[in-house]
Amino acid sequence: IQPDAKGKNIFFSPLSISMALSMLALGAKGETHSQIFSTLGYSNLTATQVNEAYEHLLHMLDHSQDAMLLEAGSAVAVQEGFKPVEKFLKDAQHFYHGEAFSVDFSKPEVAVQEVNKFIAKKTKDMITDMTKSLDPKTVMMLINYIYFRGKWEKPFEVKNTNKADFYIDVKTKVTVDMMKRTGRYNLFQDRNNFTSVIMVPYKGNTSMIIILPDEGKMEEVEKNICKDHLKYWHNKLTRRSVILYMPKFSISASSSLQDTLMEIGIVDAFSDKANFSGISEEFKLKVSKVLHQAVLSVDEKGTEAAAVTTLEIMPMSMPNSINLNRPFLIFIVEDSIKSILFMGKITNPTE
Repeated sequence: IQPDAKGKNIFFSPLSISMALSMLALGAKGETHSQIFSTLGYSNLTATQVNEAYEHLLHMLDHSQDAMLLEAGSAVAVQEGFKPVEKFLKDAQHFYHGEAFSVDFSKPEVAVQEVNKFIAKKTKDMITDMTKSLDPKTVMMLINYIYFRGKWEKPFEVKNTNKADFYIDVKTKVTVDMMKRTGRYNLFQDRNNFTSVIMVPYKGNTSMIIILPDEGKMEEVEKNICKDHLKYWHNKLTRRSVILYMPKFSISASSSLQDTLMEIGIVDAFSDKANFSGISEEFKLKVSKVLHQAVLSVDEKGTEAAAVTTLEIMPMSMPNSINLNRPFLIFIVEDSIKSILFMGKITNPTE
C-alpha cells in the first residue's frame, strides 16, 4: 500500500478501509458513488446488499468479543456550522457503527485535538494521536480506526521467552524478546516460492497466518503475493510438530490513504467534481483526508488476560523449527467468513 515503506513496518486493515469507504458511499451520488463502488469491487451489488453485508459482519465480529477484542469504527468529521443529512447519520450508525461530528477546521490546532480526543475515547486510549496536522481549508475528513487484541488459542509460556537477535537486514540486527513454543501447528514449506507458512490460531474464529520468506527472498515473495497465493497456501497447510520462535511486538501504523485511493480509481471524491449530496444538500463537500490507523499487540498470552497453559501430546518425530528472526509478513484472517482483517509486514519488532 505504501511503495515508500521499504524497511518500515507496515500494518493495515483492508476490511476496515473498505468499510469506511462503503460508509462514505452512503452519502455519495452519481460518478463519485460509481467510482467508490467499482474500486471496491461492488459493481454487481446494490447499495442495500453492501450495507446489509457490513451490518451482518459487524454483528458477527461484535459477538466474538469474549475471545478477541476487535474495535473498529469509522467517523466523518465535518466543518462546524454544517448539518449533515439526517438519513446519512442514521444509516452510518445503523449499518457501520459510524458517526459524524463537527469540528472547526479553520482552527487547525484545536481541530487536531478534537479529532484525536474523539478517537482516543472510541479506542479506549489505544490510539491517542491519530492526526498530527490538518489543513484549515478542510471541510470533511474520513477517519477509520481498528485495533485487535486476540488471545492465542495456545499461549506461549513466559518462562520460555528469552532475548534473541532479529536480523532486519544483512547489516542490521536488534535484540528482541523471543517467545518460544513447541506444539502442533498448521505448516506448509513452499520450496518453489522460498517461503514457510505457519498458522497460529487465536481463540474464536481468527488466526494469524505468518509468511516467512527464506533469507534474502522477501522482495521476491512480496512482489508475487496475491489472493490466490494465500488461498493456495491456506489449502496446503498440514498439522506438524513445530518449535515456533516468535518475537513480541506491538505495531501501530497510520496511513494517509488519499493518494493510494486516487491511484486505484477513487478520484472524484477528492476533487471539485465530488458529489456528496447525500451528506449535505446545501454545501459542496469533498474529502480532504482519509486517515486509517490499525493497532496490534503480540505477546505470550495475546492479551493481558490470564492464560491457562495447555499441553499437547506430541508425536515422536523431530519437530520443524520455525524461527521468526528476520522480516516476515502477517495476515490476520477471520476463518468463518474468510475475510482478511489485517495484513502487515514486520521489519523491525522493536519499533
